[in-house]
Amino acid sequence: MNTTPAAEAPFQILAVDDEPELRQLLAEYFGRHGFAVRQASDAAAARQLIAQAVPQLAILDINMPGENGLSLARWLREAHPQVGLIMLTTAGESVDRIVGLELGADDYIPKPFELRELLARVRALQRRLAAPPAAAAPAEEPTRRVRFGPCTLDLDQRRLFGAEGHEIEISAAEYDLLALFARHPNRPLNRDQIMEQAHNRGWDVFDRSIDLRVMRLRRKIERNPDKPEVLKTVRNVGYVYVPTAA
Repeated sequence: MNTTPAAEAPFQILAVDDEPELRQLLAEYFGRHGFAVRQASDAAAARQLIAQAVPQLAILDINMPGENGLSLARWLREAHPQVGLIMLTTAGESVDRIVGLELGADDYIPKPFELRELLARVRALQRRLAAPPAAAAPAEEPTRRVRFGPCTLDLDQRRLFGAEGHEIEISAAEYDLLALFARHPNRPLNRDQIMEQAHNRGWDVFDRSIDLRVMRLRRKIERNPDKPEVLKTVRNVGYVYVPTAA
């Protein structure tokens, strides 16, 4: 009787870029590290591959002929919010980078890049996406729920619920940020602390990714995002989570 355990399926990546050499390089490099990579030369080809099988993570180039990566990212985030999303940008294109983050990208990396750095980013995102919900608590123990104004974050299920009980879609990066704030109520956190603890990597002082993610979260959890009561700005410091806001 064969008792050999079944091999674990490789993590599925979709690489979308109009440069065939780069696509092949990504496929070969990540293949050597145990990932399964499919390739698409443009958004139309990517949509066809996604229709056949949804990847666990997509690496999208912003600048492609025809439908660009930002449009594809918007569609992918709406159609398959569970998919991790890393954007490839040309160095210096801060506007496209910011728009990509606003659309819900989990990370970005400027071209040209080191393959080892991209691999580290992919593995970090893979860990966040693959983290299973905590085991169900016994009946007498309530699930760990944290109020964010009218919304509730379920730390066991890694899900956010609105006031009426409906689920609000959040990305892995947005969950990590809310979970970090939940661990530090009423404590101002600066951007360095947030990036280090919620994203496990350093950042450029000109990088607005944290501000953009907080802005997106405010749209989801605040009664009035223009006058936040839950995630407040602390001038010259960063942000603070105020759990008493109703």
